[in-house]
Formats: sequence, structure tokens, C-alpha cells
Amino acid sequence: MLTRKQQELLLFIHERMKESGVPPSFDEMKDALDLASKSGIHRLITALEERGFIRRLPNRARALEVIKLPEAYTPSLQPRRGFAPSVIEGSLGKTPPPVPARPSVEDQNSSVSVPVMGRIAAGVPISAIQNNTHDITVPAEMIGAGDHYALEVKGDSMIDAGILDGDTVIIRNASNANPGDIIVALVDDEEATLKRFRRRGASIALEAANPAYETRIFPPDRVKIQGKLVGLIRRYH
Repeated sequence: MLTRKQQELLLFIHERMKESGVPPSFDEMKDALDLASKSGIHRLITALEERGFIRRLPNRARALEVIKLPEAYTPSLQPRRGFAPSVIEGSLGKTPPPVPARPSVEDQNSSVSVPVMGRIAAGVPISAIQNNTHDITVPAEMIGAGDHYALEVKGDSMIDAGILDGDTVIIRNASNANPGDIIVALVDDEEATLKRFRRRGASIALEAANPAYETRIFPPDRVKIQGKLVGLIRRYH
């Protein structure tokens, strides 16, 4: 049996990972649950881990995996701030079904090819690269509708968002974003960087997820949004 706060946090993490492919930061969890400090988030995460609902992944900064969801929950216990999670249980930790010998047309269309358009800086911005270097195949359910492309991450400025150097991020083409979205930003038509989108009055803030990096502030005419993060692929060697 989960407490109200434990359930709110679990559903918030689950929904954010469904939307962006990466877990929320501790600051985002704190704000979503209206807690005064991150120490309360640490206690809630420990409780959820002890009850088998989440797992902390080793050697990855604040990386979480949702193992299961409550069998049932009351809609009134949904997290605040407009969060409306799905009640469908995910497939994490389950054994995948066997592949049929003769896949149907639907099975054959269950993956899509996405062009890899070079590298994106998660650190100091690098020159924008817009050449298709190769293609990768990703599950169709990862990306949904719209046009997508992939970029190889270079740098460690987004490690607290679960994005590491060498990862491949899946980006949905978009020219606008909501505060808190992780975006591909083109600065001065020259520098491409992967950062969290914020607003500071009339200016745009590109926020890192690593305290070693400063938030960069720009007037809106210097920043073009090139897309939003929808998924992440990591290879283990």
C-alpha cells in the first residue's frame, strides 16, 4: 500500500518517462509534489524502491526505472499541476512475447527507420550538423506521429536528466516547446545544443541538467527550436 505522496511521485515519474524517455530531475519531482526540499524526494524514492515499484540504475546519475504501477488508484490521487497519467501498466521487467514465425503486416510495421543527423552538444555548443550520417531502427511506439530524427550526444551537461555522453537521442521536429521540455536549440544559426527550455521574462533560458554548467540566457531572436526529445537509445559495450 502506497501513501498518497508515494503514489503521486511514482505516477509522475512514469508519465514523464512515457513523454520524454528520461526520468525527471529531483527539482522537477520536488516542484510537482509541492515539497519544500529534495530530501523529501529522496525518502519517497527510497520507499518506492523498497516496495519494488522502482529501481535505481547503477552508475547513472539519478536514473530510475519504473518496474510496476499500483494495480488500481483513485483519480483524486493523481498528481497536481495538470498531470493525468495513464493507468495502463508498462512492460518494464516483463518477458517479451515470442516472435511469430510469420509476422503479420502490423508486426512488420512495428519499427521505423530514423535518420541520424550527426552530433548534438550536451555541454559547450558545437557547430550545427545537418547531414544524414546513417539510419537507425527504433520501435514505432517510441516516437508516435510526426517527423523524427536522431542525434548522437556529446558531453555531460544533461546527466541529471539521464542523458549521457554517447547516447543517441530521438527528436521530434518542432518549432515551439513548453517550459521544462528538453529541446534541440540552434543558437545564432550556428551552434546546436541539447538543453531544457525555460523562459526568463521575454528571454529564453537554455538550462543544463548538471550543476557544473551555467544556464545560458538569450533574446528569443537568437534561439530557434529544432525539435523536442521523445526517446533515448543507449548501447552498452
